[in-house]
Amino acid sequence: MPAMDMEVETIQRKQSLYQSMDEMFEIQKEMYKGQQYSQIYYIRLHLIRTLIYSLLPNWKPHLPVCTVLGLEEGKECIVVGTLYKHMKLKPTILSEYSKEMSAAPLVSPYNFVHPDDNLVLEDESGRVNLKGSVLSPSVYVTGNVVALHGKETSAGDFLVEDILEAGLPPQLDLPNKSGEDKYVVLVSGLNVGSSSSNPLQLQLLVDHITGHLGDEKEQHSAAQIVQVVVAGNSVQIHHELLNGQNLASKDQSRLSEPIKELDIFLTQIAAGIPIDIMPGYNDPANFALPQQVPLNRCLFPGSVAYNTFRSCTNPHLFDVDNVRFLGTSGQNIDDLEKYSEAEDKLEFMERTLRWRHLAPTAPNTLGCYPFTDRDPFFIESCPHVYFVGNQDKYATRIVKGSEGQVVRVVCIPKFSETGIAVMVNLRNLECHTLSFGTQISS
Repeated sequence: MPAMDMEVETIQRKQSLYQSMDEMFEIQKEMYKGQQYSQIYYIRLHLIRTLIYSLLPNWKPHLPVCTVLGLEEGKECIVVGTLYKHMKLKPTILSEYSKEMSAAPLVSPYNFVHPDDNLVLEDESGRVNLKGSVLSPSVYVTGNVVALHGKETSAGDFLVEDILEAGLPPQLDLPNKSGEDKYVVLVSGLNVGSSSSNPLQLQLLVDHITGHLGDEKEQHSAAQIVQVVVAGNSVQIHHELLNGQNLASKDQSRLSEPIKELDIFLTQIAAGIPIDIMPGYNDPANFALPQQVPLNRCLFPGSVAYNTFRSCTNPHLFDVDNVRFLGTSGQNIDDLEKYSEAEDKLEFMERTLRWRHLAPTAPNTLGCYPFTDRDPFFIESCPHVYFVGNQDKYATRIVKGSEGQVVRVVCIPKFSETGIAVMVNLRNLECHTLSFGTQISS
């Protein structure tokens, strides 16, 4: 019998335009010469204060602007400066040697907020204690730059009556509102090599993204994915093996196997779709933000063969079809959670947008490079999508600014623990999850 020709439909993956703007986070010509962190605080104050000054005519134009040193008792004015939060429970290295350590209250290691915390405002001329119920110490952290309306009291404090933050930065219009659906997949916390990582779960994710899973409808859906972003904590390194001693071959294998497994994962995706990998807290990368290239390219012999594989910084700023994405691997929001309070992680994310600063707790409690001529965490333009990786659960909502800005904020859960990745539609910023369970029901 003659063989019957079977027509097989070829599904073409959609294409997109990509532009990385990670240059602002890259440490290139900077030289560390023993400088301290006062300069980055000064640059932050100058940037955001200039911005706030431009907002004052529309806020309270009838009030004079004073420096801290120029405050007069009983005279209403506006003063702009950097907040410092005195925290009773904030851990310090000196507390380990304090004789009173045994009398210190037991606190959760996840949050150090105390009812007795108080705020101080500081500029180049001096500092003043802040009083009043308008400014809640539990909301703000050391490093915030704000404008305060109030007056000096007889005790020398500043009684706050109102507060002005920088607000969301300007935003480019969202393109392609009536165009075709295209998706960016966001995933984090793969933790390859950890006890919580499930190789089958990971392979299901790869097969779905590459179009090797499901029926024709699923394959058409996978063809709409134009970009994958891995937001930190991709491998789990066994740090107990890194003790400065020569490693036995068995221990060498324990160290290298997770990276080999990750390379296989990345290679399968990079063969068909662009993929960005960001460093995270647990990855073998520099500790201080902004984290640079996560892993040396020689560790990824399979992935680096493809020009679709990109090793990126943390934070990561990029455009896909002129939709702007800004994201971190989670350290900035996790640190905010330790030193302030909010209803949820999304509220912390919204605050960083309204404060116009990605990591306000750096360098006080969050390690960062001591820049001398710029503050890379200052948010100059408003993203359309703002994501944070390695969170406990998936969450998302829309944040709106006073000038029509619309931002999709997304908490990406740890994939190794939840089996969940996030898809963002470039056309309308709508979100949905991809969930990969591996339990077999009886």
